[in-house]
Amino acid sequence: MEATIEVTGLRKRFGSVLALDGMSFVVQSGKVTGFVGPNGAGKSTTMRVILGLDAPDHGMALVDGQPYAKLRRPLSHIGALLDAGALQPGRTARNHLLWLAHSQGLTGSRVDEVVEQAGLVSVARRKAGGYSLGMRQRLGIAAAMLGDPPILMLDEPFNGLDPEGIVWMRGFLRSLAGQGRAVLVSSHLMSELQDTADHLLVVGRGKVIADTAVAELIAAASGDRVTLRTAARSAAMTALSHAGAMVAVTDRDTLAVGGLPAGRVVALLTEAGIGFSEVSAHRASLEEAYMEMTRDAVEFRAQPAARPGEDPDGRTPDREPTL
Repeated sequence: MEATIEVTGLRKRFGSVLALDGMSFVVQSGKVTGFVGPNGAGKSTTMRVILGLDAPDHGMALVDGQPYAKLRRPLSHIGALLDAGALQPGRTARNHLLWLAHSQGLTGSRVDEVVEQAGLVSVARRKAGGYSLGMRQRLGIAAAMLGDPPILMLDEPFNGLDPEGIVWMRGFLRSLAGQGRAVLVSSHLMSELQDTADHLLVVGRGKVIADTAVAELIAAASGDRVTLRTAARSAAMTALSHAGAMVAVTDRDTLAVGGLPAGRVVALLTEAGIGFSEVSAHRASLEEAYMEMTRDAVEFRAQPAARPGEDPDGRTPDREPTL
């Protein structure tokens, strides 16, 4: 049986705030699954429920087919990084890992393996309190890997990493999925997930609003949009409009064409004898696709600053009558 995370109908309220409102999804083995959404969407609460740190009001979360609390030696089932700063700063990195390893019946040799895997060999005997955020992230990854688990769950693992560390993290996550592990990664850095994740869970207001492959999401957001560069702008606009395209000028010699694929645009221009220097299909970024999908699920929107004499909603307040 493949190891997975299964979340079904989670509801959780903190006072008057509904943090989770029927959150449901499955994280599959052999894939890096991105877990994204605006602030307040329920990502952190969901992760805490999965690890048994918060109890849901309704629904359930299973790790490898069981609630986390029932797992024997849980680090051998799931490794997690929720807070890179959750360590005793006076301990060395190696002693921090030894403490965790001994709680799970693991040996010092396993500690040395994950220290090397995370690139911490040269600093393993330094006190962790002096680590940069990026080095703490690596230490958190090492801790998550101690039990050689089939499932990894990481919250914002790219934070604090330098460019070399980001490249390392991308490759590391891809290699984990390539080994058949289930990898759930929460991140606000869409550019990193675009190059790393196979699948995406987009959440908003406590529920899943998209559960799809990254490639499919980008393709849907890209649509039939084409960039056309031509010196014969007017003639091209006429020919393409007559074929049913939506055409807009974006620069002196550049048109944005909607409603026709790039191949059809080339065929129409060639048939009409209109020269062009570029016809390229638009490929949306993951960030574009994400912003479009979540624009109605944000926690709050910034309002423009009020002008003098106005309240924050832009209305002129009532004044006392002048006598």
